[in-house]
Amino acid sequence: MATNGIRLAALGDIHWGKSFHGNLRPLFSQIVDKADVLLLCGDLVHTGLPDEAAMFAKQMAGVRIPIISVLGNHEFESGKVDEVQRILSDAGAIVLDGDTFEFNGVGFAGVKGFAGGFGERALQPWGEETIKHFVHETVNEALKLESALAKLRTPHRIALLHYAPIQATVMGEPPEIYPFLGSSRLEEPLNRFSVTAVFHGHAHHGTVEGRTQTGIPVYNVAMGLLERSFPNQPPFRLVEIPAGNESRTETHALAAE
Repeated sequence: MATNGIRLAALGDIHWGKSFHGNLRPLFSQIVDKADVLLLCGDLVHTGLPDEAAMFAKQMAGVRIPIISVLGNHEFESGKVDEVQRILSDAGAIVLDGDTFEFNGVGFAGVKGFAGGFGERALQPWGEETIKHFVHETVNEALKLESALAKLRTPHRIALLHYAPIQATVMGEPPEIYPFLGSSRLEEPLNRFSVTAVFHGHAHHGTVEGRTQTGIPVYNVAMGLLERSFPNQPPFRLVEIPAGNESRTETHALAAE
């Protein structure tokens, strides 16, 4: 399929369940025709129920390319996250949580991430224990991401998240909720390990693309955002990782149609 590199198709925030009951098979079929790897950036189901995960797993049955996923906050909603993850894994998805996966010279590292805000306005671990625990959760997710990236020795590193690592891709959401959509603490390991590209979801009304402080492309692939931003294309982002051995190579966003 890809002749000069590897094509990645990415989407997230499908919310299978209460808010979505459509047939994903035609969409997945288009992805298989155009991409070498499918990336799923969390919130695949709506309320985190095993029944939702089982129905979603059936939709993935015809996908014959690697499926790499992270979980989102909605997978945790019903306290059944371990069972949901097992169902997705049994269906063939590679669910990353501080783990890595390699395919044709490209390494993938994934975590859910967490909230906390961006830049100088990020929440700090000061005051009540509850606040300290909140910030500690974000720090732990960033450390998991750093540890995973450090394990990769591939020419290209791709990071999967659910929460945003930069403010640029949440812009469009109400500013009051920016702190709940991601954390710049997740950006630090991306820059340190010269990641080739980053994919996340969660910000349904954000911006489709931004860059870290060192110029790494960050793609917001929340399904609803892609539908509104590219109304004449199927709702996934197609990005080519060019062949080559240099750790930082410009990616190419392609038309999905």
